[in-house]
Amino acid sequence: MIERKLVKEKIKEFQIQRYVRDSLRNAGLSHIKIQKTPLGEKIIVHTSRPGLVVGRKGENIKQLTKLLKKEFELENPQIEIAEVQNTGLNASIMAEKIAGALERFGTKNFKGVGHKIMTEVMRSGALGIEVILSGKIPSSRAKSWRFYSGYLRKCGDVSLEGVDRAYAAAQLKAGIVGIKVSIMPPDIKLPDVISFTSEEELAESEKKEKSEEKKEEKAEEIAEKKSEEKKPAKKRTRKKKVKEEKDESQGNKVAE
Repeated sequence: MIERKLVKEKIKEFQIQRYVRDSLRNAGLSHIKIQKTPLGEKIIVHTSRPGLVVGRKGENIKQLTKLLKKEFELENPQIEIAEVQNTGLNASIMAEKIAGALERFGTKNFKGVGHKIMTEVMRSGALGIEVILSGKIPSSRAKSWRFYSGYLRKCGDVSLEGVDRAYAAAQLKAGIVGIKVSIMPPDIKLPDVISFTSEEELAESEKKEKSEEKKEEKAEEIAEKKSEEKKPAKKRTRKKKVKEEKDESQGNKVAE
């Protein structure tokens, strides 16, 4: 029963994401996140054009909230917009750009569109990019054209988790053209990249480690002293009190 509920929730989330993406087409959408809160469902839309998503005086967001309530029976959907800073490293935005250019200007200048996107991505600091266009370009027979630049991993854990991939479709008169974009970001850690440290850097790192160890030792000593000061004085037991009184009485007798 629990598994069925989880599957239903995931299917519903996917349907909401697809509906929002279809309704906000050509708005530079990157990805959509859905979070459940006590107040209601929180839908975060990551986009490069927040003005188009919001609309005049928030008309687009108001319409979206009404449609989501009707279509998916959401109680209180709250739509938030997050702006994407570096659009050149986002594969979904680049794929949407290619689809928009092909739908506007056709397939005559598809090579120029591919090279333009490649230069934009490489200038933004990516390590590599690959664009694959498949469809009736430019002849009546379906073909696949590949544009690539830089360094891109095709296998291993790096390609599965590190490489950003996105798919899009351009609807043309001749038919649908499929677009696949793969971008390798600059902040990815490659297993085959080796860096060497000089003796000066090693000495500096050792000094820093020693200074940090000394600071930790001092902090521990200060904490121990404070804990000892806070400890309450041990209460004298009844036996100890009786012994002390006897000793005092004996001492008084000897003095007499």
